Amino acid sequence: MHGPSSPGWLLVALCTATGAYCLLRMRSAVEEQRRAAGGEALMGFGMAAMAVPTTVAAPPRWALIAYVVVFGGAAVRTLWAARSGGHHLHHLVGAFAMAYMAAAMVSSPGHHGHSGIAPVTGALLLYFAMYVLWSGARLVPVAATAGAGGARLVGWGDRQELARACRLSMAIAMLAMLLTL
Repeated sequence: MHGPSSPGWLLVALCTATGAYCLLRMRSAVEEQRRAAGGEALMGFGMAAMAVPTTVAAPPRWALIAYVVVFGGAAVRTLWAARSGGHHLHHLVGAFAMAYMAAAMVSSPGHHGHSGIAPVTGALLLYFAMYVLWSGARLVPVAATAGAGGARLVGWGDRQELARACRLSMAIAMLAMLLTL
């Protein structure tokens, strides 16, 4: 990531913590939550790797190409999963954004800015800004659902407000990364 080192390291810490929590969410008893958490963990750790300031460690070209392949593959997989509905559109846009940023880094390594914002970058910035506002407004605690025998204890890995907080923090990080593109 281009730009000053301090914000880059803060993004690395935020995305690593989010990825780690998403790994823990993969222990959920609900299959859809496990699947979503796995994709979000990949995004969190991938964003952390891409956010390492280039002044500290510039990624080699092969690593950037690997990012394009991994996140391009994740986008195709998510597009395939979108046939059944669910929370796939946001994962699709996120995987595409990561592949796009990696491709931009491959095509112009060391480039610290553009004379203007590319249309795709602008569209992604708009999407993530709207997502941050929308998901921030929805970030309220979700009450535990009642089971057959009364109130059911919901594990911290299954709490929807924590999953929403993860998605919100990754969307904010994505905005920051897109701004430096």
